Amino acid sequence: MKKIKIFACPSSEEFTKEVCDILHLPVGKMDCFKFKNDNTFVQLLETVRDHDVYVVQTTQPPVNERIMELLITIDALKRASAKRITVVLPYFMYSRSDKKDQPRIPITAKLVAEIIEAAGADRVTTCDLHNPAIQGYFNINCDRLTAQYTLQSYFKNKNIPPEDMVVVATDAGSSKKAYKYSEYFGCPIALIDKRRLGNDDHAIASTVIGDVKGKYALIFDDEVDTAGSLIETVQILEKFGAREIHAGCTHGVLSGPAIERIKNSSIKELVITNTIPLPEEKRIDKITVLSMAPIFAEAIRRLNEELPLGELYSTLNLD
Repeated sequence: MKKIKIFACPSSEEFTKEVCDILHLPVGKMDCFKFKNDNTFVQLLETVRDHDVYVVQTTQPPVNERIMELLITIDALKRASAKRITVVLPYFMYSRSDKKDQPRIPITAKLVAEIIEAAGADRVTTCDLHNPAIQGYFNINCDRLTAQYTLQSYFKNKNIPPEDMVVVATDAGSSKKAYKYSEYFGCPIALIDKRRLGNDDHAIASTVIGDVKGKYALIFDDEVDTAGSLIETVQILEKFGAREIHAGCTHGVLSGPAIERIKNSSIKELVITNTIPLPEEKRIDKITVLSMAPIFAEAIRRLNEELPLGELYSTLNLD
């Protein structure tokens, strides 16, 4: 690897250090703090002139503050003559605001893409977007990594016979994702008939299309936020006789009542990744956290060495 530096915005230090340890690189030195007037200040403490620079930011609350930290850091890098600036967003902020499906609302995911680009980023690397079309919101390159292989490998190691397993799609929109997992495990698929009411994150599940009785039910999604949809799915699967219920998702947002809902449900295990830092107070026995640092580290190495990202997962041998 040549002329490369990786910086961590506040809240992403742990993830960035893990990535840098894999690549045998130090974390770039920078200062980021607030003045008494609440203005954010960023100063790079080492040269980046003519370097391939990667800046990592997470969406640990407060999210809007994280966006400003990122934008100011990008501007600092640009003004310090970095050769290329790649923004690494394990979780793309405002990704659920991806379309105009109600009157007089914004498409905030598009806005975030535009301001990252306007700040001076040359490339964005992210993971499992809520809507893959968000890649098209950028006029710069946007790489979309996935946790699919990481989650597959974890559940494969549980050695559940395919005939005892069923992959459950939480709604019609997630059926394509569920089909990919069911194809990998060689097991059948089931679909929850579910309706969402308004903007209150409340989903109503009514029945299951497919056979789940006496089976290990696996639910896969891109994220779990308030866990309302997940718990509705768990309850309907329990009603239809599922033997054991596991869930896997890339982004554990876990806001509001999520932890309490998961703790009090019959779900056996929720597997998430560390694309969003999980605070100590949210760590419960039912939640398992897998690391995405090896995938992001390999992606950074390949980008720096101008190698194709398509071979990334086979290189890591995640199966």
